[in-house]
Amino acid sequence: MPMPTPLTSEHPPSSASRAKSRPPVLIFILGLLLGVIAVAVFALIAMRAESGPFERLWSGILGRSTRITSQPTVVDRIQQLQRLETVVYTMDKIVAGEKGNPILPDFLAGDRLLMLAHGQVVAGIDFSRLAPGDITIMGKNVRVRLPQPQIFMTRVDESRTRVYSRQTGLLVSVDPNLETQVRQEAERQLLESALQDGILNTARQNARSTLTSMLTGLGFEKVEFE
Repeated sequence: MPMPTPLTSEHPPSSASRAKSRPPVLIFILGLLLGVIAVAVFALIAMRAESGPFERLWSGILGRSTRITSQPTVVDRIQQLQRLETVVYTMDKIVAGEKGNPILPDFLAGDRLLMLAHGQVVAGIDFSRLAPGDITIMGKNVRVRLPQPQIFMTRVDESRTRVYSRQTGLLVSVDPNLETQVRQEAERQLLESALQDGILNTARQNARSTLTSMLTGLGFEKVEFE
């Protein structure tokens, strides 16, 4: 005779068993949310407190330290800028040049040229001329005596310069030196116009702005110029 199979009773897992089987990720997420809320509350208290332990602690956690460098380091950093081009003056000029004969009229012996010259004048400051005595550091303040601005370059852009009129007398040939002389005159007029428009003052102001950004980045709170 077959033996009867004993009956087994299946009990649902208890609540304690289910708690033990829960993944730890839920506990981690809950702890993370509580931490974020605590930091937000702490930050709000620190922002509203103008002074006190909360404000000092929060500044210590998130604040950035001020870095003040020595005078030789500042001089070296500025000298590394070397010939800093701070302004480029660009313009077009119509320049005329002519040669004539004291006896014969121009239609027989004259040579006239009109040129549309496009050029640039570049100005800046040569910081390699900066001496150690030109930098004075007083705590978080620094005073700088800038070298004088100067013209670095005046040039005519050959690719954008053209002769648009040339009249030569019937009895003479084209003078090859006239175009060269007109280009030289164009450079002179470009430089004169740039100086009249204050290119050197602009170069000085732009250099001050560049140095102010650099020195405040080194930790100085006030930058003065002589």
